Amino acid sequence: MENTVAQRQPKKTDNNANQTHYYVTLTIAIILGLFGVFVRFVPDVVSALDQYTFLFSLIANVAMVIASFIAFKVVFRILGFGKTN
Repeated sequence: MENTVAQRQPKKTDNNANQTHYYVTLTIAIILGLFGVFVRFVPDVVSALDQYTFLFSLIANVAMVIASFIAFKVVFRILGFGKTN
């Protein structure tokens, strides 16, 4: 009994997850998120800025929301959601 394996062409994928612009954008989102985290604690370190606690918290929260939005958008694009073909 002879075992034969049928030859087939290599599988072609349109995997675009390795494109560098995704990772550059994710890096920017991470840096923006870290900026938000550090800005939140500036009034705790510099006691002269205690009266601006609300302002620093607001800036930090906005930076975190924008960073999270960008990160989720890029991750869903890498996964292929929202792709129009």
